[in-house]
Amino acid sequence: MTNVQFLSAREARAHAMSFGCGCGACEAAGAGLPRRAFLALGAAASLAAVPAFLPSVARAEEKLSPDAALARLAAGNERYAKGDMTSFKLNLAKLRAQTVDGQAPFAAVLSCADSRVPVEIVFDESIGSIFVTRVAGNVANTETIASLEYGVAELHVPAILVLAHQNCGAVKAAIAGEAVPGQISALYAPLQAAVAQGGGDPAATAKLNAKLQAAMLAKASPVLAEHIARGELKIAAGYYELGSGRVIPVT
Repeated sequence: MTNVQFLSAREARAHAMSFGCGCGACEAAGAGLPRRAFLALGAAASLAAVPAFLPSVARAEEKLSPDAALARLAAGNERYAKGDMTSFKLNLAKLRAQTVDGQAPFAAVLSCADSRVPVEIVFDESIGSIFVTRVAGNVANTETIASLEYGVAELHVPAILVLAHQNCGAVKAAIAGEAVPGQISALYAPLQAAVAQGGGDPAATAKLNAKLQAAMLAKASPVLAEHIARGELKIAAGYYELGSGRVIPVT
């Protein structure tokens, strides 16, 4: 494996500030949201913090702290935005072989289903590194929360990033509130809290939605809340700019 970048402990802490959880803000944003019961998958094992950035292949015996996991996402996005990616230089055949019998992702991302938001590429990662859950509008519904609970309880990911993006079609449709075919309108309800506060601005609404969905995850899932309370998990929100390729923290 060549051209793998590492961060010092100081650099990792600096990057972690980029995707800091902002728990107080998240709690304020999530006030008044309805609580829902979701499937509990059990408790996860404790995660050992490591002071430095790991290579692009996460090894099961090397677990990142929540801050270090968010730092790795931030650093990968910086490489992607600058066009200095390392993941495309990895041996994909070797990665496939290493992950046949299991996975050890270092983070989870709840992303929109939009084709312009390729999560692993945006964070300069590859096979087995990120546990990705995608749904239009990046909303925390029963299925996405159950998936993320699995990622935390069974795969022991220490960080979740809720990733909104520029020009989100689901957000625009929810703002317009017009009749749509099939079951598309089912996406409107989870987005209404952000729509109500977004003043009709798609960008502001998308950012608010990421923040609100992150708060929902932290509050509505007993599994995730337990890991947060133990210091084993952080949930953050971000906004992906389609043109620049940068993920902007939402706090």
